[in-house]
Amino acid sequence: MRLLVRLITTLLGLAVAAGGALLAIEAVWVLARPGTGGLIVPWQQVYIGLSSLSWHDPQVLATAAVVAVVGVLLVLIAIGAGAKDIRLHDPAPEVTVTTDRRSLARLVGHQVRDQDGVAVASVTAGSKRVQVKATAQFRESGDLRARLTETAEHAVQDLPLRSTPKVLVSVTVPKEQR
Repeated sequence: MRLLVRLITTLLGLAVAAGGALLAIEAVWVLARPGTGGLIVPWQQVYIGLSSLSWHDPQVLATAAVVAVVGVLLVLIAIGAGAKDIRLHDPAPEVTVTTDRRSLARLVGHQVRDQDGVAVASVTAGSKRVQVKATAQFRESGDLRARLTETAEHAVQDLPLRSTPKVLVSVTVPKEQR
């Protein structure tokens, strides 16, 4: 989602920069040659075309509706792209402590990967759940899932989180080599 916001802001920034450059070029042209009209934009024709429109014309109302819908979509995208910080217990009333999802996943992932019998593990974390996907080192995993669940739960419980997320662990065995 953040990539989408960065892309949108980049495109809007380029559009504003292009509009500013066009305005500067047109202003310099009018100062250099007064009365000749615009260099790139035919301002007199634009003025005549726009002066014939009323606020109640369908084109104006449709344009206003499209701009309003795009504005609402941009606001919703911006709200959804906010940082998804995980709140921790505050050590003092005037101090707020948070961590991000990636840091929580990294902490749990290091502890899970340190367990015997784990070849590969990936961890995703959020405020509601921590999901561990591990691949066993050997074809017989034994009690690996239970050990990883216990390790991940201890890692999460050791943090001063306001609400403890649910821990989900899945273990797969490596595929047979041919």
